[in-house]
Amino acid sequence: MDEHETEPPEPEHPVAATAAPAGEDLAVAFGRLLRGAGLSVPIGSVLTFAAALGAVGLHERDAVYWAARATLVRRPEDVALFDRAFAVFWEQRGIELPLVQEQITSITLAVDTEEDDAAGDGTGEASDDPTLALRFSAVESLRHKDFASYTHEELHDAQRLMADLRLVGAPRRSRRLVTAKPGRRPHRGRPDLRRTVQVALRAGGEPISVRYREPGERLRRLVLLLDISGSMEPYARALLRFVQAAVAGRQRVEAFALGTRLTRVTRELSSHDPDHALSRASERVQDWSGGTRLGACLRAFNDQWGVRGMARGAIVVVLSDGWDRGEPAVLAEQMGRLHRVAHKVVWVNPLKVTPGYAPLARGMAAALPYVDDFVEGHSVHAMEELAEVISR
Repeated sequence: MDEHETEPPEPEHPVAATAAPAGEDLAVAFGRLLRGAGLSVPIGSVLTFAAALGAVGLHERDAVYWAARATLVRRPEDVALFDRAFAVFWEQRGIELPLVQEQITSITLAVDTEEDDAAGDGTGEASDDPTLALRFSAVESLRHKDFASYTHEELHDAQRLMADLRLVGAPRRSRRLVTAKPGRRPHRGRPDLRRTVQVALRAGGEPISVRYREPGERLRRLVLLLDISGSMEPYARALLRFVQAAVAGRQRVEAFALGTRLTRVTRELSSHDPDHALSRASERVQDWSGGTRLGACLRAFNDQWGVRGMARGAIVVVLSDGWDRGEPAVLAEQMGRLHRVAHKVVWVNPLKVTPGYAPLARGMAAALPYVDDFVEGHSVHAMEELAEVISR
């Protein structure tokens, strides 16, 4: 070697001097180091860092540092730990990293109920271990559960949910006149001479403004016809609780049981004690879980109650699966009579939710042309949708 030749200077940083492996391999290795140090480094961030190394290269320490920090650091509090990891991996300073111990996460299952105590009972012991709480609502699960799968306890819980439903139909115009708002002349109103004179006397005898009376509004009667035959047995016990909640919670509701004969159960279900009301209704109905004669029962209803006034302008709801041992022609005739006098006829069929269901039963097929709304009736959620249909 010539005496005038000198050896090349040592590089300032190993990053600049090392003919390192490909940037992708370095990015993956550094990402593993950061995860071992306790940082959260998704694989997407590692891929972005690898692409950044391809753009800035491996010869400038600052360029590599800022490329790594911009792509791999997700929280400000992780910067200090990142700097130490960068020094170990890229600058080889040998700084010890904190040992991250694996934490065992306990998983607890919490059930939300309507009587949850927000403050807690304070009897549990505090723990520093991380806990993952999985929560589900028993009430929400009950709302969508099929009535046929209910237990006795779940029937009582569903009773409270159905008692909160508002079964209010569109109001109808009443024949009774009420006082119109001052300064407004209603289209179908008439002058209210008594009120006009009273106002005039307070103004010194001068009739300054004329008061009017106009037809008022009243709630439409709601008539519930529940099929209690053998084919409806899985659903009748829950639907009877729905009918009881409707009768006890709102005025102008009439309830009937349809089986081999027609039975009026409005008075029995009017008690605010659900168990007492259902017990009285069971004693009243003699053909529970028997045969089905929908056509004959509807004829009895039309002749005795419906056409004579109860169904006129009312919302009639039939809760039945449509199975009928009688003649379909009789059922179609009586449904036609009912449809002509009622404001709306709603048919609630618990089997409608079944995949591939079609109204092929003879009774259901005969009644369907005279039905305004054909809805499901297998769950509390279906009853909530029924309440919306009635309100329209």
